[in-house]
Amino acid sequence: MVQNNVTRFLNARKIQYELFEIPGGKHGAQETAKFLNVPDNCVFKTIVLKPVVPGKPILGVIPANQTADLKKIAKLLNQKKIEFPEPHEAEEVTGLQTGGISALALLNKGFKILLDETANSMDWMHVSAGQIGLNIKIKVRDFVKLTNAKIAIISTLIE
Repeated sequence: MVQNNVTRFLNARKIQYELFEIPGGKHGAQETAKFLNVPDNCVFKTIVLKPVVPGKPILGVIPANQTADLKKIAKLLNQKKIEFPEPHEAEEVTGLQTGGISALALLNKGFKILLDETANSMDWMHVSAGQIGLNIKIKVRDFVKLTNAKIAIISTLIE
């Protein structure tokens, strides 16, 4: 079984999880859901966001079938405007490759973590394990406890 910083962290804290290896390199959250044979809304993608006014970097954790709602996030954080950084900026600020960015891999790195409120309706969720091709199924309550995520409406359905 593959081990990385995220799995070692979860093991050390005796957090229950399942690890899935997804072959073939970088996949989007919707492709991951298909591979795992689970509904789109159970696989959460981690989106790096940046306030226009310099401040703490933000991670939005949203379902695969949703898109981050920048206006809702800005209002929630009392910011005038929130932007998506370029992929290379997201990689720079996180130290992780896009497609493998995970809130669980970025604990204690100064990120404000927001979790879409749709997670409240489920027991388990799938998230990146901090590297391309690795996915973790974890209890929503454990994810929230570990990340200290603020739960709010931060996304809208992709049409």
